[in-house]
Amino acid sequence: MFKDCFKYYKSRNPPPNLENVLDLDNPDLNKVIKVPNKITELPPADCLGLKPISSWKVYEFVQIPGLIFIKNPFTPAGQRYWITKCLKDYSKKPSKSNIDAHNLLLDNETWWDVCTTDKKRAINLISKLRWATLGYHHNWDTKHYSEDSKSEIPSDFVELSRILAKSVGFMNFNAEAAIINYYQMNSTLAGHIDHSEMNMEAPLISISFGLTAIFLIGGYTIEDPAYPIFLNSGDVVIMSGASRLKYHGVPKILSVTDPIWDDDLEKSPEILNNSNDWYKARRLIAGIRINMNVRQVLKEGQSCLLMKT
Repeated sequence: MFKDCFKYYKSRNPPPNLENVLDLDNPDLNKVIKVPNKITELPPADCLGLKPISSWKVYEFVQIPGLIFIKNPFTPAGQRYWITKCLKDYSKKPSKSNIDAHNLLLDNETWWDVCTTDKKRAINLISKLRWATLGYHHNWDTKHYSEDSKSEIPSDFVELSRILAKSVGFMNFNAEAAIINYYQMNSTLAGHIDHSEMNMEAPLISISFGLTAIFLIGGYTIEDPAYPIFLNSGDVVIMSGASRLKYHGVPKILSVTDPIWDDDLEKSPEILNNSNDWYKARRLIAGIRINMNVRQVLKEGQSCLLMKT
């Protein structure tokens, strides 16, 4: 059952045995099937940091049709780009975040500025950031969106989401809401179903960076069986079709000993200069997992939440 499986992998003492966790680096072909990309080449796009489409490895989970994985389609430089964007840009206004209401920052401060310049305050502030929202801002109390609470989603984020969706056959996906989750080593995400969007036919796209997670997905109730899957930095999960309303969560975060975002640093040693943003982001991501979660809110033909199709 999902709830028992979650409790098992969440355990610290004793720690769980990880031998049954699906590893997409060496996937069990009895559990996943390889699926072809629906596009053969990437459109011209600057700063998206994607590998050639021909090298992408795309899998669908056998037990849960519609649950699709793209195994790290990002270059090391691409990972550095998106990690830095999540830590520096998406953690500040016009995004909304969980720290907005706690008076932890002065009016002219950002989480990034304090965490990268003030060591004393950073000790406590780094772990305080848990989420930020872009586009339609998710209301955590009502679980609804509102036309009165939204901001722009950056164009490169929209384009990245569009390409990932098209690669698995969703040709008209439009990124309208995003939640950036920031996990610490001791963080978990309880089992839940995402059903706030009016458009439940569009996929939910989830992109991981930083520390490794055990992703758990089950059925329509917490009594159904669940399956654990490693999500490493750069991995993409697309929940579509029947999988869109399955219980899922994150019971455990794991450390990374050989960070893939460092793979080509010897070719660009200048980016580790103390004044460089990546030098600052690299120190932060060593203890953080980032999840970029993007959704299409509106149904096709709608231009706002108040319209009916």
